[in-house]
Amino acid sequence: MIKRELYMKRIRPFIGSDLVKVMTGIRRCGKSVMLELIKDELKAEVADLAQQGKTASLAVIQVGGDPASSVYVRNKKNACAYIGIGSESYELPEETTEEELLALIQELNQKEEVHGILVQLPLPAHIDEEKVILAIDPSKDVDGFHPQSAGALMIGSKGFLPCTPAGVIQLLKRSGVEMEGKNCVIVGRSNIVGKPMAMLMLRENATVTVAHSRTKNLKELCKQADILIVAIGKPKFITEEYVKEGAVVIDVGIHRLEGKKLCGDVDFDVVEPLASAITPVPGGVGPMTIAMLMNNCVETMR
Repeated sequence: MIKRELYMKRIRPFIGSDLVKVMTGIRRCGKSVMLELIKDELKAEVADLAQQGKTASLAVIQVGGDPASSVYVRNKKNACAYIGIGSESYELPEETTEEELLALIQELNQKEEVHGILVQLPLPAHIDEEKVILAIDPSKDVDGFHPQSAGALMIGSKGFLPCTPAGVIQLLKRSGVEMEGKNCVIVGRSNIVGKPMAMLMLRENATVTVAHSRTKNLKELCKQADILIVAIGKPKFITEEYVKEGAVVIDVGIHRLEGKKLCGDVDFDVVEPLASAITPVPGGVGPMTIAMLMNNCVETMR
C-alpha cells in the first residue's frame, strides 16, 4: 500500500505531459466482495449456533409490487438462505389496508419461531409508516428503526443498529480507514441514515458535523471533511467543488436515470480523481446494508 499523498507527489509533475501517459485507477471501497466475506463469517457463526440448538427466522413483508422493492426483498431472502437462517415472505397487494398490515405484524410479534420482522419501505401512501414501525416488537426490529432501538443507539446501549449506517462503519473499518479524530461531515439528517450515522461516527471518536437543506456555505463545510458521507436523495448533487483532495467519500444515495443507468448522490466521475477512497453506485453501500441486516438477524441467536 502506498499513501495517496506520496504517489500523487510523484506523478503530479507528469500529468498533462505529452511524453508520459499517467494512468490512475479507481480507488473504491465496498464492492460485493466485502458482502461475501461478511456473509461467509455469519454463515460459519450460524452453523456454530445451530449446533447449540439456536435458530433464527426473518419475516419479510412487502406491500405492493414496486419493482425496486421486489429486488431488495429477493436479495434479502437469498442472503438469509445463504447464511443458513429461515425466512418467511408476505407479499401483500397494494390495496392492503393499514389495519390489515398492523394485524399481520401483531401476529408475527406473537410467533416464537419468528425472530426478526422487516417491513419493506416505502409503503403505499395510505399506510402510516410511523405506525407500522411502532407496531414491530423492538426485540424483533432487525431494521433498527423502532424508537427503542434509536434511543439505545443514542445512549450507547446494546440494541439493533440501523443497517445502512452500520454498514458504512463496517465498510470504513474493513477498508482500513481511520475514523478517530477525523473530521466527518454527514450531508443529510434523516432518521434512517443521517442521524444514526452521526451517532455511530461519534462512537468511533470522529468529530462530526451534520449538514442539511438549511445549512449555509455547504460547499465550504464539505471541503473540510476527511470523511464525507452523503445521503440526501439528489442524483449527482455532490461535485468536485464539495470535496477536498484525499477525502474519503461515502455515497449512500441511489437513483435510476434515463436509460436505466444507476447513480448516487455523488457525481462519481468528477469526484473520484480527488478522493483517496470512494464508494461506487451500485456496489458500494448497498451490499453492506444487506450484510448488516443479516448480522442483526444473527444477533437474535447470540
